[in-house]
Amino acid sequence: MKQIGSRQDLADIMLGLIEPLKKYYSPTHSWLNLGATSAHYPDTAAWMEGFSRPLWGLGSYWAGGSRDEAWEEIYIRGLISGSDPESPEYWTDCVPYDQKLVEMAAIAYTLLWNGDWLLGRMPRQAQQNLLRWLSQINRNPCHSCNWRFFHVLVNMALKKLGAEYDAQGMEDSLVFLESCYVGDGWYLDGVNGPADYYVPFAMHFYGLAYATFMQDSDPERCQRFRDRAMVFGKNFAYWFAENGAAIPYGRSQTYRFAQASFYAACVMAKIEPIPLAQMKGILLRHLEYWLSKPIFDHDGVLTIGYEYPNLTMAESYNAPGSPYWGLKLFTCLVLPDSDRFWQIAPEPLPPMEPVRTFEKGRLIVQRTADGHAVSFPLGLQIGHVHQHMEEKYSKFAYSTRYGFSVMHAPFTFSEAAPDSVLAFEMGGYIFVRRTIDGGRVEDGRVLSDWSPFPGIQVHSEIIPCPDGHIRRHTVQSDYDCAAYDSGFAVEIGNPSCTVQCIRGGGEAMRLRAEPNTNLLHPRTDIPTIKYTIHRGQNHLETLVRY
Repeated sequence: MKQIGSRQDLADIMLGLIEPLKKYYSPTHSWLNLGATSAHYPDTAAWMEGFSRPLWGLGSYWAGGSRDEAWEEIYIRGLISGSDPESPEYWTDCVPYDQKLVEMAAIAYTLLWNGDWLLGRMPRQAQQNLLRWLSQINRNPCHSCNWRFFHVLVNMALKKLGAEYDAQGMEDSLVFLESCYVGDGWYLDGVNGPADYYVPFAMHFYGLAYATFMQDSDPERCQRFRDRAMVFGKNFAYWFAENGAAIPYGRSQTYRFAQASFYAACVMAKIEPIPLAQMKGILLRHLEYWLSKPIFDHDGVLTIGYEYPNLTMAESYNAPGSPYWGLKLFTCLVLPDSDRFWQIAPEPLPPMEPVRTFEKGRLIVQRTADGHAVSFPLGLQIGHVHQHMEEKYSKFAYSTRYGFSVMHAPFTFSEAAPDSVLAFEMGGYIFVRRTIDGGRVEDGRVLSDWSPFPGIQVHSEIIPCPDGHIRRHTVQSDYDCAAYDSGFAVEIGNPSCTVQCIRGGGEAMRLRAEPNTNLLHPRTDIPTIKYTIHRGQNHLETLVRY
């Protein structure tokens, strides 16, 4: 692939990503059906999602001064048809917590940048239909998490276009969203929610959109959003490897290159938490990394999965069109060709400490000498809300080089694929860390107390060390059983991760995982230390090297 640098280069990639979609639009273009799999919401909502999400790229492309008659015709016609109650492809009225409330955000974002131009190409009645359909977000509640920003974005667009909007409701949503801020640039995704990619690609992304459009009417809040993003952006670079990969951690991994969209939003908002050339380097290396992976189907459509198609790791809200949320990375296309961003050369990552503690983010990030990034999170503090929450939040370590694995079933180690965990085998079942009972992240180590099963209590201490990390576990057990302390899952035949027993009399072994359990590699082995657990107190110590 040629070197990316100019606005046209990035625009060509974005247009290339959505070109294969054209043949899947419905007759009047308001639905986009990309596959036979389903999400928890109705198929019509999934088709509306498919229609909406490409606008994260197209809206920015148009805002930067580009035009494309084919895409304009598809989306103007689709907006008219989808919001017309008399149309056979009407998006239908919304209900509380409707998925369509989420998908309104991309439409609102597009209207914020291009509203006068787009509405100017629509009949008067169609304009009113669209604004009336969007206003349903003021009669139907959104979940109390990053969803509340969708309510804000839609009302921003309604206000900008001179339509009736809910000023008090928007203020209430903003007050809630600001209550999720915990300091040092970190939000939580809802009350006591996780600190994951929803911090950069949702909370900060939308906050910067707000700051871009609401400076005149709400300058103090806009400045707070910018200031918080400045603090966060200095540290978020730690999540990226030198080769462009980002740490896979938390839910919604199928959004892939949305991982770097925070820096695209910084470029849009004209802030530089790190130098502009370094942000450009992160964006371009990240995009190049993803474009080198087999993430498309035979028609060139993005698949559900991570580095290859994989429904096992998906959430119930992942429909066939969901991966196009990743087009938020192309937000920087709002900048015209003349902008300085397009003229400068991308630069490498900024200098980083070998280990950095993010107390407010509840994790530590380690940087190895060869540019590999590893995170050590505190662990899951809320219950089981989405699929594979335990695998996505409660492992001891997450890595740009190795990814993580998800469980097929809890009956055998092959099916459970327990990488980067201390797994207990009892009564024909495999038990791992789910939620923690307590713990803390402090300078250079993560401490947690947890129980895999009633009658077993574990205190774990995770300490990064050069090119690896140490795990110390104190296990208080009412049973005699076996425990397995495992390293990262590795591609079969790759010896790049090793484990060593330091204390506890463990036996080294390699477990063969079921195919398609790991996010990065379809077939993996898991280096493991097997420990014998006796009734009473047990002390285990494992060294993981990579």
